[in-house]
Amino acid sequence: MALTLNEEQTMLRDSAREFLQQRAPVQHLRSLRDDESATGMCADLWREMTELGWPAIAIDESDGGLGFGFTGLGIVLQETGRTLTPSPLLTSAMMSAAAIRHGASATQRETWLPDIAAGQSILVPACDEQTRHNPEAIETRIENHGGELKLTGARRHVPDGMAADAFLVSARNEEGDIVLVRVAANATGLAREPVRLLDTHIGAHLRFDAISLSADDVLGGPGDRSATLHHLLDTGVIGQSAELLGVASEAFERTLNYLRERKQFGVPIGSFQALQHRAADLCNDLELGTSLVLHALHRLDQPGGGNELPSLSETASMTKARLAAIAMRATAEAIQMHGGIGMTDEFDIGFFYKRARILETLLGDRHFHLDRFARLRGY
Repeated sequence: MALTLNEEQTMLRDSAREFLQQRAPVQHLRSLRDDESATGMCADLWREMTELGWPAIAIDESDGGLGFGFTGLGIVLQETGRTLTPSPLLTSAMMSAAAIRHGASATQRETWLPDIAAGQSILVPACDEQTRHNPEAIETRIENHGGELKLTGARRHVPDGMAADAFLVSARNEEGDIVLVRVAANATGLAREPVRLLDTHIGAHLRFDAISLSADDVLGGPGDRSATLHHLLDTGVIGQSAELLGVASEAFERTLNYLRERKQFGVPIGSFQALQHRAADLCNDLELGTSLVLHALHRLDQPGGGNELPSLSETASMTKARLAAIAMRATAEAIQMHGGIGMTDEFDIGFFYKRARILETLLGDRHFHLDRFARLRGY
């Protein structure tokens, strides 16, 4: 497995970087925050991303997509990490699309995936009821009332929750099994409350009050539906890791530029040996992180190797734990090396630390995934 980009992937990375630097620099995030955007994202920018085909990258051609794979979408997510661009690429085009491909019926695939690929439907997973990630702690219930399915429960801190057209919600059925159900954002009985996260992105708290569902809203048929939930989460964790790599890489490069420009005692501070050593350590970490992310993305595109070691779940947790640590270190070091100016809101570097902190926490922090990796390996 080559841990390098081929020519097509390199072209995708370069075109995505050019587009985002021009259309969605960090100032774009500032504008959304200062204008108090209701959804936390720009509809015009999302339309342009759709015209570029980004939501269709990881979806098969037979389902209305481009068939470029999760590696291609991960490359784009790395670039959105560099510019801190809010979009539903991770939640809808990667996580929900992966869950549908993994566990949906043929009819559901034909109905849902083309709309996601075309950017016409933003389908967002809603899998956590608690502040800390614990996908098995599910009190939300789907029950049969006189032949009609009813969903009751709540979700907290759902990313892109105010921009979503529909949600993929994990719930327990009357047998206690985990199922995933699709809930329209305008469904009667659904209440959404916006919540601004530390990184200025907008999430949502959801409450489901006896929402009526049909059997067609339940993902897949009889069987181990919890496997689809775990596949959705593993895919999201790997996508987060790609974005974390972009956040860390951009923070590191901005810091290197600052070390070359800032002078003390008549010389650039980058000439100080102590700072050089810290920068060299970060460079090594980022090289390791790049290899881990590419390996994990390749595993998503080659799901047939289920008996390989490590498993996809092990790979996802290993990658998230390492990339979270790398990104937190890179962004914290960036603020320290910038000195006092790094603490100000007027300077961009602090936004990278905040985004890294949120990405580290969502879908489980590094400690959660270190523990999960150990348990998966039998410790």
